[in-house]
Formats: sequence, structure tokens, C-alpha cells
Amino acid sequence: MSHMECGYNSEGDGSTASSPYHKTLKGGEADGASASALDMVPINLPDFPTGGEKLGKIQLNLSYDFQEMTLTLKIIRATELPAKDFSGTSDPYVKIMLLPDKKSKLQTNIKRKNLNPRWNEVFAFEGFPYSKLVNRTLYLQVLDYDRFSRDDPIGEVCIPLADVDLAQGETMWKSLQPCKGHTGKLGELLLSLCYQPTVGRITVVVIKARELKAKDINGLSDPYVKIWLCHEGKKVEKKKTIIKEKTLNPVFNESFIFNVPYERIRHTSLNISVMDYDRLGRNELIGQIVLGSKSGPMEVKHWNEMFAKSRTPVAQWHILKDFG
Repeated sequence: MSHMECGYNSEGDGSTASSPYHKTLKGGEADGASASALDMVPINLPDFPTGGEKLGKIQLNLSYDFQEMTLTLKIIRATELPAKDFSGTSDPYVKIMLLPDKKSKLQTNIKRKNLNPRWNEVFAFEGFPYSKLVNRTLYLQVLDYDRFSRDDPIGEVCIPLADVDLAQGETMWKSLQPCKGHTGKLGELLLSLCYQPTVGRITVVVIKARELKAKDINGLSDPYVKIWLCHEGKKVEKKKTIIKEKTLNPVFNESFIFNVPYERIRHTSLNISVMDYDRLGRNELIGQIVLGSKSGPMEVKHWNEMFAKSRTPVAQWHILKDFG
């Protein structure tokens, strides 16, 4: 599993042994190098969310036994996690790594339908001399478990152990940061929405995309955006942008108008796909989003803001997803 996917296909229910030190990683096991894209994990993140979306906080305790050469991590709890499921909740768990080691991963139990989960789970990293440990960074990633598709990242934290008083032990709160690798997996799309209820009209402006996944052998793509207006799940009308050749960061600035009477708007959605144009073969999907009242949390937020600020364009970045 590469960090570019920033997801984790959890197997089973995340159950653990009954011992309080139920997860152990030995220093000798963690020295193997890996070609994983985890090299891209940022390790000097600030302790405040960098974007406007609040991702919640996680509480943990770190301590070190000099005689046993063992680092002990206790994942205590998290608070104010965002809802990732349609039910308005999440099924969170924490994935743990000691960077730059990338091969060994530990994880907590899954807490079902809980935005303020308590784990109180202890993990031991054995056989780490202090001189070796201070060059490591503790990486924690909170994910939402999904039984039927790729687990959805909620946020991450990187803690350089040189900044922690391990001799005394520290209990700390850390604000979750956006998962950088996940943002770059398929790319992001900046859209503006405006609804005029008196005339029954949605104006969609496809502004630009960034960090799109390369689909061509030259390491680039030829992206364009396709928009389907759907009513009660049925495709009604299609529009698309021009093709931008050989770029992963296209700027479109194209506007599209869809006529949707106010009485039909609650059953209307927009299926928006970023495609890679292929001159010889079939055009390939890069990623897509669905905007509507029953979409994911961030999509619903944008959709609802369009109504709250009617007649005013509302712009928002969206992470492209793979529904396949």
C-alpha cells in the first residue's frame, strides 16, 4: 500500500490481543528500506490545520524506558472528527508508523459510528536506542473504515521525536492535518456553483484542476471535464470543457448553465468527471465527484452553501475520487 493512496484496506474488525502491550515493533524489524511513496510524507507540519476544514484532534502519550530501550505510545482518544459516511458519522481507526521506516505499520481497533472515539490502546517499539530514536518521526493517520471500498483518510499528524521529552513522558493533543498524499492521488478540481431560484438556473464554472494523475506514457494527461446533470439518478443533460493538452494542472475557466426548476432541485445532482483524452483509444477517467444533497460531506457542504448564498457564486476545491 503506497501512501499516495493514503487509504488502508482494513481486513477483519481490527480486533487485538488482550495484553495492554498488544502491539509491538522491534527496532531490528523496522530498518528495512522500502520504495514506497511514503517518502512523500511531510514531517514538519505545523500543529494547526492548514486549510479551512476542521479535521479534529487526537490525544496521545509518549514515554521511553532507557533501560529496556522501548518507546511506548498510547493512543488515547480523538475528538470532533468529521463525518465521512452518508449516515453522518465515521468508523475511525489510527494507523501508526515510525518514519523513516516504512514497512512496519501498526493500527488501533476500529470504533464504529463515533466522531469522538476513545481507544486507550498501547503500542511498544522495542529495541530502539535513544540515539537512534531521536532521528525518527512518529506518523499517525486517522482513517474512516469502509467495508465496501477504499478507507477514507480523515487526517494525519507527524511528531519528530526529538521535539518530545521522552524521559519524562508527555501527554499531548495534536490537530489533524489534511492527508497530503491523498490529495495528490487523483488530483483536485476547483468549481464554482451559483443557483438562481427565481429563474431555476444553476451556473457551474469549471475553474481549474491541480495535481491530476498522469495517464499517458509521457507522464502527463490531456484533461477535460465532463458534467452530467442528473434527475433522480437519471442522466438528463451533458456538457464538457475543451481539452487541455499535456498538463496535470489545467486552467479551464469555462461556464455552463443548466436549467433546473426550484421544485426539481432536491432530486437533482451533478456528476462531474475529469477525463484524459486519447486520440487513438478510449478516453480514460482520471477521477470524479458527485454534487448533490446525498453526496459526501464536503460535496454536500458546497451544494448547501450554493442555496444559502443564492445568486452568489460559491467556489470550493474538491478531491477527485474513484467510484470504480
